Amino acid sequence: MAHSSGIDRSQVLLLPEAVDDYVGPDNPVRFIDAFVDGLDLAGAGFGRVAPKATGRPGYDPADLLKLYIYGYLNRVRSSRRLEAETLRNIEVIWLIRHMKPDFKTIADFRRDNRAAFKAVFRDFVVLCRQLDLFGRELLAVDGTRIKAVNNKDRNFTRGALTKFIHEADEKLADYMKRLDEGDADEERAEGGNGRRRSGAKLAEKIAAIQGKRDRHTALLAELDRSGADQISLTDPDARAMARMTKVGVGYNVQLAVDVKHKLIAEQAVSNQVLDMGLLAPTVEAAMDTLDVDRIEAVADRGYFKIEDIEACEKAGITAYVPKPIRGPAAREGFFTKDEFRYDREKDVYICPAGQTLSPRYESRSRDNLKIDYCNRDACRACPMRSRCTKGFQRVSRLENEAVLDRMAARLAARPAVLDRRRETVEHPFGTIKQWMNQGAFLMKGLDKVRGEFSLTALAYNIRRAITLVGVPGLIAAVRA
Repeated sequence: MAHSSGIDRSQVLLLPEAVDDYVGPDNPVRFIDAFVDGLDLAGAGFGRVAPKATGRPGYDPADLLKLYIYGYLNRVRSSRRLEAETLRNIEVIWLIRHMKPDFKTIADFRRDNRAAFKAVFRDFVVLCRQLDLFGRELLAVDGTRIKAVNNKDRNFTRGALTKFIHEADEKLADYMKRLDEGDADEERAEGGNGRRRSGAKLAEKIAAIQGKRDRHTALLAELDRSGADQISLTDPDARAMARMTKVGVGYNVQLAVDVKHKLIAEQAVSNQVLDMGLLAPTVEAAMDTLDVDRIEAVADRGYFKIEDIEACEKAGITAYVPKPIRGPAAREGFFTKDEFRYDREKDVYICPAGQTLSPRYESRSRDNLKIDYCNRDACRACPMRSRCTKGFQRVSRLENEAVLDRMAARLAARPAVLDRRRETVEHPFGTIKQWMNQGAFLMKGLDKVRGEFSLTALAYNIRRAITLVGVPGLIAAVRA
């Protein structure tokens, strides 16, 4: 029996008369088309919304926005690949009506309108809110690092520059000494051709090291001038991230994810290496989009910062952040501060041996007043002293530390909220990095990277909403 031969390429076929017949009612491109047509692009900040009266007609920003949303929804982020899709993809042909913008036009649109994509993301969050897809009760907050367009070899910290300059000075001193010794030997000996060749190689090495040292000295001077702690040459805004993230140089992406359906309520990108201080700003922005006055937020230990927790309380955010186990006491195996009980009424600490530590010393650090509690007499005769301290125990307390006590009480009453955070916020990060294949940014510069990730977060939310409601339901909501 012969194999299936298919259809003769020269045979005339009876194809549908309209491109619209190729796109079914459940196709996501129909929602993209309806969603973008309902946006106020001028209000969002897009340029060239109103065409000029003269000159060659340009592309409507709505069509290019549709193309990008489709691309990010289907793991096609490159402007050159999007150009290829306009020539061969029937869904794209339907979406932008046979138009064929070149890759430069497509890339320029994303670059020039980078700030406007955040508004489109928030418009879709509002649409999902109207469909009751957000619980608006609990947000899980977390950050991840995504690689920048900057190799780690082109990122320099102050410490690395200083170390290299010191090592270069030592090498230069050694080479100069060897060069001087070679010149002296050559004067004493006859026929010193081999020594001259060796001296020439040393001179080349000296020149190479000196040139590299000068470049590193100039970079260190630039750090001194700017006050920054590191410098990146390819993408100046990118920063070296913590080692455990396995991202050499990149950006810190923050998400606030609603626990009801794991939809992203807010997203932000910064080049701040640590997460401390980012909880309140991220959740406050989410509250504004979700239109709530109060909300709960849970985050991991990396967000533990008293000023941030206090800012959450003032903004109507009930925070759940576990206290990290850090400090010299934990490293040396001594009792940690959690094992000292604070008596609010008496304003004293009770140590693990049952002794009372009273307030003795005060000092001001930044905007906080720090009070040290101690009891030297009790420490001298304490049988547990070897497990507590090398000298005399001091327990420090900030004047606004009551906010941490309240949060600790909430966590003790509701420990399962931490597990809920993990299962909620890891879903979008896993989807974005694995399924959407965005382990690295394509653009350079913080503003451009923010615009790029707004498209990524929008595509994730659209995919989730289609799963929950379906394309016809989303189209009906847009047109309502």
